[in-house]
Amino acid sequence: MSRDGERVIELINELGSRVSNVLSDMVPPAAQVHLLNAQRELITALMLIYENRVAPAPAATRVRRARTRRRTTKRDSKIKID
Repeated sequence: MSRDGERVIELINELGSRVSNVLSDMVPPAAQVHLLNAQRELITALMLIYENRVAPAPAATRVRRARTRRRTTKRDSKIKID
C-alpha cells in the first residue's frame, strides 16, 4: 500500500475516533456497537474504492468468458394447449 493510502487510513481512523468520543455520552451502548460495525464497513468500502482507483487491474487480466448456451431438455419443450 502506498504512503497516501496509509495517510487516508490514519485520517479516517482519527475522524472515527473523534466522532465516537463525542457521541459516546448521547448514544446507548447497544447503538454504539452497531455504529462501530457500520464505521468498519464504511472504512473497508472506502479503502477498496481507493485501491481500485489508484491501481486498477491491467486489461490483460480482465477476461470475459464466452457465453454458454443452456442445454434444452424434454421439460423445456412447448406444451400444446387445446
